[in-house]
Amino acid sequence: MRHALAWYKRDAVSSLPKVPWLDLYFIRYNNVYHSPVSLPTFRLIMPYCLGLQTAADAFRSIGLATQFTLAVVIFLLIVTVTSALQKDGVDSPPSLPGSSLFAIYPFFRRRYDFLNWGFHATGHSVFKFNLLRNTVVVVSGESARQTFFTAKGLDLTEGFKILSGAIPMVRGVTSDLQTRRIHLIHKRLANVQRNGPLSELIPRILEDSRRLMESWGTAGKFDPFEKVYELTFQLTIRSISCTEIADDPALVARLKKLYDDLDTGTTPATVLLPWLPTPAMIKKLWSTKEIYDIVTKAISDREQSGVHHNDTLQMLLDAGDDKLVVVGFIMGLLIAGARATGTTASWLLTFLGGHTDWRNKAAYEVEKLLSASNSSPSQRLSERLASIPLEVWEAETPVLDAIIRETTRVAQPHTAMRRNLGPDLYIDNKLIPSGAYVIYPFSDVHLDPELYPDPWKFDPARKEPDGVPYSYVGWGGGKTTCLGTRLAKVELKLITAMFVLGFEHSVVDASGEPMYPLPTPNWNDILLCRPPQGSFSLGYNKTSIAL
Repeated sequence: MRHALAWYKRDAVSSLPKVPWLDLYFIRYNNVYHSPVSLPTFRLIMPYCLGLQTAADAFRSIGLATQFTLAVVIFLLIVTVTSALQKDGVDSPPSLPGSSLFAIYPFFRRRYDFLNWGFHATGHSVFKFNLLRNTVVVVSGESARQTFFTAKGLDLTEGFKILSGAIPMVRGVTSDLQTRRIHLIHKRLANVQRNGPLSELIPRILEDSRRLMESWGTAGKFDPFEKVYELTFQLTIRSISCTEIADDPALVARLKKLYDDLDTGTTPATVLLPWLPTPAMIKKLWSTKEIYDIVTKAISDREQSGVHHNDTLQMLLDAGDDKLVVVGFIMGLLIAGARATGTTASWLLTFLGGHTDWRNKAAYEVEKLLSASNSSPSQRLSERLASIPLEVWEAETPVLDAIIRETTRVAQPHTAMRRNLGPDLYIDNKLIPSGAYVIYPFSDVHLDPELYPDPWKFDPARKEPDGVPYSYVGWGGGKTTCLGTRLAKVELKLITAMFVLGFEHSVVDASGEPMYPLPTPNWNDILLCRPPQGSFSLGYNKTSIAL
């Protein structure tokens, strides 16, 4: 204290404005306040302290909502500044020009255009940008594709958790799962698709298809992204969940509405700032809770009733799986399966409506299967199709296989997402640090004119590119392929068979006239690849065949 300056008596200090932290600058000794700083220094910092006090008082007076918004803005500004100050190494991918904040909205809302712009703006096949504090590296090209699909450190689950956000997240149920639990869910999904269970599912899938297709009436028009998606959602419920839900149309409709709410409630803020209580996040949380309640109630009803049903839920219960595993299996796989299969089915029937040659080829192939089956022409179409063995559907339908493959090539707007869990790795000589996110847009290969001439054209007769690794990744590739591929393909074939024999259809515009040119998939719609709503419909007339 020898160098402290005793220059304020107690009454002098008490006359100062009340600043809560002012005592930090004084030490009381013999009723005199000593400052550990010189008088000139104190005079310099005093206005600053009073300014902070004024700012603090103003902040407390503006209300909680405004405080929260201001805090978020400050947080975003800090993130932007710190990101801008980070310097890239010589082996780092080039960064997008401009502020990282400007990348957030287009990444989530116009992803296809945004990624194409990124490649153009940087002039490189690998570039990076920031989503707040998350570094995202975008890769393209043949060698990058190979590394992306084979690198052991790139994790699918962690990638989708941050960059997707449309899966209902319940800690310990659909997120933050232990590796053992994830493997168990994968194992159960494989069990659903074994020959026996899948063969038993076929008649039920066809019966559901018959019921919904009959509800469409004998003639009219519909939006495939509503009616066909509704059909595939029902089939996914039937295949993945339980009889109690699948047999209740009102409950299925309710679940579909809740999952649709999850889609519309997924915004950049809900993905990147999940702690921010925006209206969209509250909507997502409420929808997730309702989905959880519906699934858990179905499980409890089954356990309490003691009634045995030959369905997926019974398989899970008989295996003695933990209830959280059962709930997570149904909640997560329902929407994952319905979205992908619904998109493909909607576009598949749209393409067939605009390409009568392929529609006729598909109908002829199915008629050949029926003629070789043990069914009777007097039976319903659903019953006759159910008599065709699973192995025939899988091995003797090359036309349907080609149509499904071409549809997933041109109308599945996937962007594969991974997170590098370590160690650091290189893609095309560019560093992918541990913790960074890596994405690969399927458009890079599926819409490449060198591999697929006139890539936007629907042409199931295309020859597969020769000698090009991972030239088709419609169901994934390498160590991460779609685990529900077998079930999805069977569902698509059954829907197509029912529709092309049960109806005549074509693509019509908003006025009901034949549409030309045909609608083009919108890759900016990351869920359905859907063109502008209302721009076209499928006009149909029922045939004389009884569904």
